[in-house]
Amino acid sequence: TNKKIPSVKNITSVECFNKLSEISNSYLIDVRTKPEWEFIGVPDLSSLNKKIILVSWHIYPDMKINSFFENQIIKSNIKKNDEVFLICRSGNRSFQAAEFLILCGYYHCYNVVDGFEGDKNTLSQRSTINGWKYNKLFWKQ
Repeated sequence: TNKKIPSVKNITSVECFNKLSEISNSYLIDVRTKPEWEFIGVPDLSSLNKKIILVSWHIYPDMKINSFFENQIIKSNIKKNDEVFLICRSGNRSFQAAEFLILCGYYHCYNVVDGFEGDKNTLSQRSTINGWKYNKLFWKQ
């Protein structure tokens, strides 16, 4: 039998926050780089009694794919049947990371499609149209 590999489900930042609050075995992984976490901020899940998991998909500064990504996810104690939400700046890296995790057997992967900062507006500014910050979801610097 040919088992169909599930595909990444896209979800908005607001839907993501709601699911994280409803589903106990759910996790948010921020796949951005260390400078992004430090200078732009990270989602804050303390109101849900949860911690965000920080695992870069690309390693700064050369932006190569993190060869330890799967090991770092395993170390975070996420189980393969948990609900896993991935977020980056605008939904591109997190989609790639979610696809990768599905191939590793994590079958409930969601891509936060509007990301932490969202899409650029006509002036190329973020956090003005959509995204975690724009939606006034909890975050910290």
